[in-house]
Amino acid sequence: MSEQTPWTHEEFEAQLRAKSDMYHFHHPFHQLMHAGKMTKEQVQGWVANRFYYQTAIPIKDAAIMSNCTDREVRKHWVQRILDHDGHDGHGDEPADVGGIEAWLQLGEAVGLTREELWSEEHVLPAVRFAIDAYINFAKQRPWQEAASSSLTELFAPTIHKHRIDHWPEHYPWIEPQGYNYFKKRLHEAPRDVMNGLQITMDYYTTRPEQERMLGILQFKLDVLWTMCDAMWMAYVEKRPPYRTDLEVEK
Repeated sequence: MSEQTPWTHEEFEAQLRAKSDMYHFHHPFHQLMHAGKMTKEQVQGWVANRFYYQTAIPIKDAAIMSNCTDREVRKHWVQRILDHDGHDGHGDEPADVGGIEAWLQLGEAVGLTREELWSEEHVLPAVRFAIDAYINFAKQRPWQEAASSSLTELFAPTIHKHRIDHWPEHYPWIEPQGYNYFKKRLHEAPRDVMNGLQITMDYYTTRPEQERMLGILQFKLDVLWTMCDAMWMAYVEKRPPYRTDLEVEK
């Protein structure tokens, strides 16, 4: 069999799922968080920086839709924007405050104010740079590539469930409303994964295209990992940006 033979859908999906080892769940920053060993200030730093990512998601999704000429895809993809921005309800679907509001509630639950989060005063330069790069990717690349980059959602339910199950014990000072976002995404993410997988399977049909998709998924994994690198340096190693008074080992 030629090495250029396309993977079957099952083989292709298995290749995508094999990227789970590089998901930011495994980053030392998250491992510290999941072990219950973070200080309040470290948790707050993560929440504040991650909020910049949350506010970027509907912008990313709007960019994908603006490049998409497929009406059926847009009909499904718009739900992602509603999931994060919220909506007043339509048909039999009840109103939803949205993921951004749920993250603001998480911010309040860990002791931050809404004003702090919206001001972006805690957002680290490297975090901003990584997220802005992701938005620009979504704006500039074919909509199918930008859409398929969202498949890091394949790995997200595990991290959400872990927080719901273990944070109340590890961080009892977090108010209960702080878990609303993670609970919300537990039922939204599987639906988004199915949609993203369908687009991916339909678009990447040759082996070179499928291998390119692995690179696109790696790019998104790099974005998430880089965010954690920046937060580790700032909040764990205590080396925030522009700190110049540290001794350099000679």
